[in-house]
Amino acid sequence: MPNMSIEPILNPLPPMVRRTRDLAVASLLGLIVLGLAWELWLAPTGRGTLALKVLPLVVPLAGLLKRRMYTYRWVSLLVWIYFAEGVVRATSEPPPGAWLALIEVLLCLLLFVACATHVRWRLKHAPAAEGKKS
Repeated sequence: MPNMSIEPILNPLPPMVRRTRDLAVASLLGLIVLGLAWELWLAPTGRGTLALKVLPLVVPLAGLLKRRMYTYRWVSLLVWIYFAEGVVRATSEPPPGAWLALIEVLLCLLLFVACATHVRWRLKHAPAAEGKKS
């Protein structure tokens, strides 16, 4: 079994696959920062306990950075929970909460597209990478 810590060094990603990974990581980080800033400073609801909603987003960050295909797949499903929250809050809260919710929806869509495209392109380029190893 290959050492997972040096795999990204030994098997570099094609440029388009790398860009989708970068977009996925950036949009995930954006959702984390937005969730914390929203619930703690920008438009807090209650005592800020809703900031805990970002904890499930922190878990997949390491998997995305380590290029774990399984992580990209389940993040593309997890993100729909945050998308639904964004749509509900965008239509039910006054500004600035509604604006922050629209940003959340946009980041969710970016994350989903990045994860789905990353998985698709990685699978498409997998046979080429296998041919180089032989």
